[in-house]
Amino acid sequence: MLESLFYGTLTGIALCLTFGTVFFSLVQNSVDNGYKTGIKIAAGVFICDLIFVFFAIFGTSLLPDIPDFKKWMAGAGVVFLLILGLSNLIKGQPKVAYPKTSLGNLLYYFTTGFLLNGLNPVNFISWVTIASYIRTNLHYNYNQVLLFFGASVIAVFLVECAIAVFAHRLKRVFTPRVVTIFNKVTGIVFILIACQIAYANFIK
Repeated sequence: MLESLFYGTLTGIALCLTFGTVFFSLVQNSVDNGYKTGIKIAAGVFICDLIFVFFAIFGTSLLPDIPDFKKWMAGAGVVFLLILGLSNLIKGQPKVAYPKTSLGNLLYYFTTGFLLNGLNPVNFISWVTIASYIRTNLHYNYNQVLLFFGASVIAVFLVECAIAVFAHRLKRVFTPRVVTIFNKVTGIVFILIACQIAYANFIK
């Protein structure tokens, strides 16, 4: 059991240090709007990961039988990332106005994290691949699988919260010029990942 806990924690840490869209969104929003916004994004990612892990453990047969479901999800992810990327390149910040109410603010950032994570098919495939590996290669039983994935998703959430806090503490380093450059780099990253998803699902 300790082994599954240890490997699950390491897997979670590795998954959130891949410098993808969630990482850049966490840093950007934590610098621009405070670490609490980053934690809200991390919460959205956490809930999305729980859903992914549920289907990875109990089987994708529970998913609705939608023709070309993966391509529809990939297409939505490409559009979403292109919108965010172009917004950053044009204005240096998302076009959508940040909600003023506490509930609206929570929903906006929570949804952003959920969609950034959920609309990239690679994330779901990663969890399914990991589930298959630990069952067939490591021969984990049901309790070990639950402990492994529990440790993984909690590790992802905690590390992403730490990234948000760390980025906010470095806010003094992010002068207006540096923030503008970083936002544009983030926009380019979003667009490149959108192109990668489009290539992998529609061209390759």
